[in-house]
Amino acid sequence: MKRYRNLAGHSGVVAYDIGPEAIAVKFASGEVYDYTYRATGRDRVETMKALAGAGRGLATFIARHVRDEYERRR
Repeated sequence: MKRYRNLAGHSGVVAYDIGPEAIAVKFASGEVYDYTYRATGRDRVETMKALAGAGRGLATFIARHVRDEYERRR
């Protein structure tokens, strides 16, 4: 997984992994959530990919727009 840059300095996201139709997000708790086109929606997954790359806003976006719409938690 790639380390999340966390430019705001207070994110609960620590790392992520981008796939063709998904993004896996690791939180400070150690849990990893898989967000997929099928479960989360293409537009939201693509937004999450962009935010992950920018290093800012990913945890907030998840909290506000995605919540429990993930494929699986591991």
